[in-house]
Amino acid sequence: MSYRMLKWAGMLALIAWPFAVYALHGRIHSGWLLLVGALLLVWRLPQARPLAMVAAAVLLLLGLLGEAELGMRAYPVAVSLILLAVFAGSLFQGMPIIERLARLQEPDLPPEGVRYTRKVTWAWCGFFIVNGGIAAWTALYADLAAWTLYNGCISYLLMGLMFAVEWLCRRRVRRTAL
Repeated sequence: MSYRMLKWAGMLALIAWPFAVYALHGRIHSGWLLLVGALLLVWRLPQARPLAMVAAAVLLLLGLLGEAELGMRAYPVAVSLILLAVFAGSLFQGMPIIERLARLQEPDLPPEGVRYTRKVTWAWCGFFIVNGGIAAWTALYADLAAWTLYNGCISYLLMGLMFAVEWLCRRRVRRTAL
């Protein structure tokens, strides 16, 4: 298997984690699933490896404390917290993440564009707080089917909606700036 295929397989595994947990729960010990999830966090989030390693260690600690199922359900919470830390950290150190992405298409981003990308980065921080909170609630209180539905479907639909709304806002902002 080529490196590129392995990379895509890892990304698919990251996205499909809730479905894998749902399908394998009761067939494979939760501790093994937790170990795979922790390794996946560290491998698929290289831009945040130190944070991913801390999150993986916390998840594994839950497993050692006899809470392996909670640890594997907390995986989406860890992903949201890691992304929140990366996005929020970028607001205070260097260039915000969204500005970096915008400059790939428009290297000479005007000051209005810089302000807009900063606001969008803040909006994504808000999204990760809300998403992580709901993921935490489902990990603690929902049954496995509801946990899978939110973390495997609804959260991705909300993320897509966030992208779409931002895209529409960006078009409107650009149109009014011209």
